Amino acid sequence: MLDLLKSRVLYIIILVGSVIATFLVTALLVNIFERKEEGKNPFVQVVAIEEYETDPAVWGYNFPDQYDGWRHTKDNYGKTEFGGSEQRDKLSENPRLKILYAGYSFSIEYKEERGHGWALTDVVNIKRLGDTKPGTCMTCKSSDNVRMWHEMGPEKFYLTPMKDLLVHAKNPISCLNCHDSGTMEIRPANPAFLEAMKERNIDLSKASRQEMRTYACSQCHVEYYFESNEKPILHFPWKNGLTLDDIEKYYDEISFYDWVHPDSGTELIKIQHPEFEFWSTGIHSRSGVSCADCHMPFKRIGSQKISDHWVRSPLVNIAYSCQTCHRWDENELKERVLNIQRKTKKLIDQSELAIIDAINAIKSAKDAGVDNKSLEEARKLHRRAQLRWDFISSENSMGFHSSQEAARLLGEAIDFARQSQISAMKAMENKGKSVSSTVDKKGNIALPPFR
Repeated sequence: MLDLLKSRVLYIIILVGSVIATFLVTALLVNIFERKEEGKNPFVQVVAIEEYETDPAVWGYNFPDQYDGWRHTKDNYGKTEFGGSEQRDKLSENPRLKILYAGYSFSIEYKEERGHGWALTDVVNIKRLGDTKPGTCMTCKSSDNVRMWHEMGPEKFYLTPMKDLLVHAKNPISCLNCHDSGTMEIRPANPAFLEAMKERNIDLSKASRQEMRTYACSQCHVEYYFESNEKPILHFPWKNGLTLDDIEKYYDEISFYDWVHPDSGTELIKIQHPEFEFWSTGIHSRSGVSCADCHMPFKRIGSQKISDHWVRSPLVNIAYSCQTCHRWDENELKERVLNIQRKTKKLIDQSELAIIDAINAIKSAKDAGVDNKSLEEARKLHRRAQLRWDFISSENSMGFHSSQEAARLLGEAIDFARQSQISAMKAMENKGKSVSSTVDKKGNIALPPFR
C-alpha cells in the first residue's frame, strides 16, 4: 500500500514537472518568436508621419526609443578635457583668439557649441551676428528648414532675414534633417551639401547605408562660405577635393577672403567646423568607420539594435563608442585619445604664438612706413599659417579625427608664421628701417624663442 502511494506521488510530481517544463519551454519559444518578429519589424506605426513633418515628438510616437535619446541632446553631461556639452566662452579661456580674429566677429563672441537640442536657441542668441542675420545662418539649426527649402527654394531661404524665417521655425535639429519621412532611410537634406556632392560627381543614390551614416552628419559639420555679404548663398569649397590644401587652392583661385586683419592688413579666411573634411584624411575614415559609429553607436533595446540618438562625445560613452572595435579597457582608450589631443593642443598653442609674432612684425613694418608691395610675401605667408591653424583649432576633435594630418598642418602653420615674421623684418631692413633689436651681429634676423 505504501509503495502504491509513493508511486502515485512520484507520478503526480513527474506530471506537474512536465506541465511546468512544457509551459516554460512554450513561453521561451513564444518569447523567441516575438523577439524575431520584433527584429523583422523595426517600428510600429502608431501615427502617420507627413512628408515634411518637422516636429520630432510626432516621429517619437513611432520611434519612442530614438526620440528619448534625441531628447537627451539638451542634457548637459559636463566637460571633457577639450570639449563637452557646456557653452563655455572660448575668448575668456584663450585671449589670444581676440588678436588672431581681430577685426572679425569671432573676436567679439566665440562660444563652445551645445547639443543638437539647443541648436535653434543658440543661433538666435549669438550676438556677434547682429540683428541682420541672413537665413543662411539658420541652415543647420532646425528641421523646419527642410520644409522651407521645399516651399520657397534654397536661394530665397538664404536671402530672407533669419528673424523672418524664425516665425516658421519651432524645432531644432531633429529627425527630418537626416531621415526620409516615408521610408525612414538616412539621407542628407542640406541643399549646399547636395550641390557640392553633385559637383564632385558623387551619386548619393548609390551610397551605402554606412556612407549615409557619415553623409547625414557631413551636411553640416563642414567648412563653408557665403557667396558674398550682399548675396549670402551657401557653398562648400570642395571643387578641388576635401583636404585643407585643396580648399586653400580653391579659395585662392576665387580670391576669397572673409575679412582683412586690421593689424597685418592680411586678407584672411575664417574656417568654420571642418569635421568631415578632417575626418576624411584619418584612419577611421580609411577603415570605413562612420561618424555615427562613434557619436551615435548602436545599442540593444530588447531584440532591437538601434543607433543611440543622444549625439555626444565618445569619451562619455566609451563602452559603446570605442570598445565594440578596440578591446582595451576604458581608461586605456581614454588615455590614447587624450594623448593625441594634448599633443595637438601644444602645437595649436605654438602656432598661435608664432602667428601673433607674424602679425606684430607686419604691423611694425607697416607702421614704420613699409609699402604694401614689400609686405605681400609676409601677408601671403600669414594667410597660409592662419588658415592651417584655424582648420585644426576650429575642428571639434582637437586633432583626434586625423592626428598625423593635425601635426602636419600645425607644423606648417608654425613654419609659415615664422617665415612671415622674417619676411616682414627683412622688408623693414630693406627699406632702411631700424630693426636692430631683431638682428644679430652677423646681420641675421634673430627670432624670439618658442614659448
